[in-house]
Amino acid sequence: MTLHLHLLSDSTGETLELIAKACLAQFDEIDVVRHLWPMVRSEGHLDRVLDDIERRPGLVLYTLVNSNIRRELEQKTRRRGIHAVSALDPVVDALSVVLNQQAKARPGRQHALDAAYFARVDAIQFSIAHDDGIGSDNWEEADIVLAGVSRTSKTPTSIYLANRGYKVANIPLVPEAPPPTNLFTLKHPLVVGLTTNPERLIQIRRNRLLSLNQAPETDYVDTDAVAAELAFARRLFADNAWPVIDVTRRSIEETAYAIVKLCNERIDAAANGANR
Repeated sequence: MTLHLHLLSDSTGETLELIAKACLAQFDEIDVVRHLWPMVRSEGHLDRVLDDIERRPGLVLYTLVNSNIRRELEQKTRRRGIHAVSALDPVVDALSVVLNQQAKARPGRQHALDAAYFARVDAIQFSIAHDDGIGSDNWEEADIVLAGVSRTSKTPTSIYLANRGYKVANIPLVPEAPPPTNLFTLKHPLVVGLTTNPERLIQIRRNRLLSLNQAPETDYVDTDAVAAELAFARRLFADNAWPVIDVTRRSIEETAYAIVKLCNERIDAAANGANR
């Protein structure tokens, strides 16, 4: 079964992600496609999000403290036949009763300027400084290294992961310019290969050239040249036993979730090995 799970928040959405992860662990054989909608603080933004949710219906989990936005969400999801659940209401209501206090309507108050916040800032700075093959001398400091041919969503995926505290470097794989040799000797980072369908890649590249007012027909979009690039990347992935993610039909969020899952599996494997 496939479930589209929409996490809608007026803050970063990290709380929802943790709640969703804990709840989904109770169910088996479900293919979950997560969609994160952070910083929803206006009715116009909410309407755009709901239009997208309606195209990919599923369950909406939300944390919204603004009463007007909440009311709009509840009314509009009900009219559209979308099931929406407030993730924190039962706990907040119980705390209000026990503490005899009214909850403060402050979005994202739990995300104060703590150590985790500054760790995310460091991760973002690192990822920006190590984009597109830059800074290979200290790739060992990264948590994740993404490798793939041009236009396989390496940079946006890196930034998305950095916003969740992962230091990410990424490198384009070009047959004419082999990557630095230290890429193949990294110990700490998880190296992940990103690939895609050649026809889709050509379409993305051609659109990119047109947006830059460049000639739309070059080796960059030549069928044989693109096939050779992807084959070169696949050989590197296989030779080094790197996990590979096909981004053809994945959003940035879905790709990032798949990478985080690989990271968690690696950590679990290391922990299990240490306990033997």
